[in-house]
Amino acid sequence: MDSADRRLGDRILAALELAIDQQELEIAEQLWRALELALSRYGGPDAFEKRDPPANLDDVLDRLFALRHAKGG
Repeated sequence: MDSADRRLGDRILAALELAIDQQELEIAEQLWRALELALSRYGGPDAFEKRDPPANLDDVLDRLFALRHAKGG
C-alpha cells in the first residue's frame, strides 16, 4: 500500500510500532491513545466506513504491555 493512500490510523499504528521498537514508552503511550481515537472516531451503526481493526493490532498491544512491564509501569 502506498503511504499516501494509508489512513490516519494506519500511520499512527506504524509510528506506535516504531516507538515500541525504540523503547520510547511515553511516546508509545501517547500514540496508543491517538490510535484509540482514530479507530473509534467514525464507528457506530450509521458509519459510512466499516473497517476491521488492523490485523497486527493485538501483537502491537502485546508489545506495548511488555514494554510497560519492562519499564516498570
